[in-house]
Amino acid sequence: MRPVEDAEPAEDARSRSWQRPQSLMLSFLGIHVLGRATAVYSGSVIAVFTRVGVSEDAVRSTLTRMVKHGLLQRHRSGRRMYFGLTPRSVTVLRDGQRRVWQTGAVNRDWDGTWTVVGFSLPESWRRQRHDLRSRLVWAGFGPLQNGMWIAPGEVDVAGVLDGIGLDDHLNVLRAQAAEPTESAQLIARAFDTAAIAGRYQAFLDRWDRPQPLPEAPDDLARQLLLHTDWLQLVREDPCLPAQHLPVGWPGIRADHVFRALAARYEPVAQKIAAGLLDTIAVPAVPEPAAG
Repeated sequence: MRPVEDAEPAEDARSRSWQRPQSLMLSFLGIHVLGRATAVYSGSVIAVFTRVGVSEDAVRSTLTRMVKHGLLQRHRSGRRMYFGLTPRSVTVLRDGQRRVWQTGAVNRDWDGTWTVVGFSLPESWRRQRHDLRSRLVWAGFGPLQNGMWIAPGEVDVAGVLDGIGLDDHLNVLRAQAAEPTESAQLIARAFDTAAIAGRYQAFLDRWDRPQPLPEAPDDLARQLLLHTDWLQLVREDPCLPAQHLPVGWPGIRADHVFRALAARYEPVAQKIAAGLLDTIAVPAVPEPAAG
C-alpha cells in the first residue's frame, strides 16, 4: 500500500513528524473514530487539536485536504459539518494499527528468508523510478545494489506495487543467504542501521522519562503526540531481524516505553475525548479484505 500524501518535505518529517497536522489527524482518527461508525464535528476536532498547538486554520485546511484525497467524507447534520472515514482511510488506519500493535519495532519471528525485487527501468523514467523506490521503502525494502532491493520475510510485492504499471520491468524472488554471504552482511549493505537506531534514540530522549512532555495540557494531548511519533518510527523501520541487530538495540527499549505510556494515557484520554467530541452515527465503512 502506498503512503498517504502530505505537504511537508520528507526530511522535516523525521524531525517534526509529531507536529504535522495530517499525521496527528491520522493518529486521532485511528484512536477515536476507527471502528465506531461515527463522524465527528469539525469544531470538536479543533478543540482537540488546540491542545497540541495546531491552529483552527490548520485543522480546517487538513480536513479539506483529506477530503480531497479521499481520506475523509463530509456529513451534514443541521448547520454542523461532521467528518467520517472512507474505505481508503480505513485501509490506511488499519495498516497503521497493524504496524503499531502487531509488527512493532522488534522482529523476533524472522524465518531466514528475504523478498528480493530486481528492476531495470529506462533512464528517462525518473518519475516511475521515484514512485517505485518510494513504495519499496514504505514496504521495508533497502537497496542491496543497483536495481536490486531486499526486505526480510515475505512481502506482498503485488499489493505494494499495485497500480504502478511496472510489472513487466520487475523480477520478484524469495531467497536465503548462502555462503560466503551472511544475512548480517546483507543488512549492513542494504539498510542504514545507524540512522534507524538514531530515530529510536530520539524517541527515547523525548519519552523515556518519569513525566514526558510536562508542557502538554493533559493525557489526551500526550496520547496523540505519542502515537503520532511512534507510528512514524515504525513506518520508517524495515523491521530487521532482531538476531542480526547490534547489542542494546534502542528499538527494543523504545517499544517497551511506547506500550507502557500508551496504556498509561488511554483511560484519561478517553474520558477527555468523550467530553469533547460531538459525533453522529453514520453507516459503517467496509473493512479492508484480510491479507
